[in-house]
Amino acid sequence: MLYWLTLLSDGGDLFNLFRYITFRAGGAFFTALIFGFLFGPPLIMSLRRRQGKGQPIREDGPESHFSKAGTPTMGGLLIVGALVTSTLLWARLDNPYVWLVLFVTLAFGLIGFADDYAKVSRGNVKGVPGRVRLILGFVIALAAAGWATWHHPAELQLQLALPVFKDVLVNLGWVFIPFAMIVIVGSANAVNLTDGLDGLAIMPVMIASGALGIIAYTVGRTDFTEYLGLHYVPGTGEILIFVAGLVGGGLGFLWYNAPPAAVFMGDTGSLALGGALGTIAVATKHELVLGIVGGLFVAEALSVIVQVIYFKRTGKRVFLMAPIHHHYEKKGWAEPQIVIRFWIIALILAMIGLATLKLR
Repeated sequence: MLYWLTLLSDGGDLFNLFRYITFRAGGAFFTALIFGFLFGPPLIMSLRRRQGKGQPIREDGPESHFSKAGTPTMGGLLIVGALVTSTLLWARLDNPYVWLVLFVTLAFGLIGFADDYAKVSRGNVKGVPGRVRLILGFVIALAAAGWATWHHPAELQLQLALPVFKDVLVNLGWVFIPFAMIVIVGSANAVNLTDGLDGLAIMPVMIASGALGIIAYTVGRTDFTEYLGLHYVPGTGEILIFVAGLVGGGLGFLWYNAPPAAVFMGDTGSLALGGALGTIAVATKHELVLGIVGGLFVAEALSVIVQVIYFKRTGKRVFLMAPIHHHYEKKGWAEPQIVIRFWIIALILAMIGLATLKLR
């Protein structure tokens, strides 16, 4: 919205600053951060008052989690509210990729909200049936994949770009659409599985989104893509505004989610943010790099898949408990120890993912 102040500029005044994505990204970051600090306390008080007993605690979960009973959930409303407000204020609203990531974020956020509401209202961990959530997620992802493909340059449509290999594209044809759907839905659910300890999911989400934001800005500039040998996707630079809002809103939320958490993100936040990460990867043609940048989420999801398959076949468990962060809880690791070490792993993976931009 504020971008249109450039119409008042003669090229050498304050209004000219709004032409620059980096300036507006900074504005989006601080707007979202302030939003989080301003609205965090009243939102938490409202959620606590309305939810009563807070988020239901799994009876088969780690024993340490029973002390968290009464903590309200749906804290993702704070993050989503902050990033949507800052994006609408600072991004170019004529950019299709901005609306794409906002659409997916809000749509998956609604699924998560319905799931959280069902859990809180019933007083148990059973929310919206998993099959229903998956079907709705794939419908949203289908619209998003088609949307992204439609706005990609003709030479990149339905193509899979390989990291490291310069100018290499694999023509998937229409198989690209279901592939992109899996990326988006898989990312949403992987972040959802990671959100099991205070502060565990939000920091890796911020780290991964920051890396993807840099990638989006890079592939949206011809000078950078020519120098690095990347595929140019015009318009994706504006995604950096959304990412800046996500990081700012995420920090605002982390202030209240740091151990011991005053509020949980809930599926409202985890599904929304995970869906956003997958959508950014599809929009920027960096689907495979997401597997590196978001490698922590991949590991969490794989630990659940491996556990389920192995248990069904043998009746035994690979991990003491899945997702894998619960395995380390069962081994006696303190919660802050797990959280901080997982943050470090997420940062290392993000750096490796960013390194693929130059390794050509």
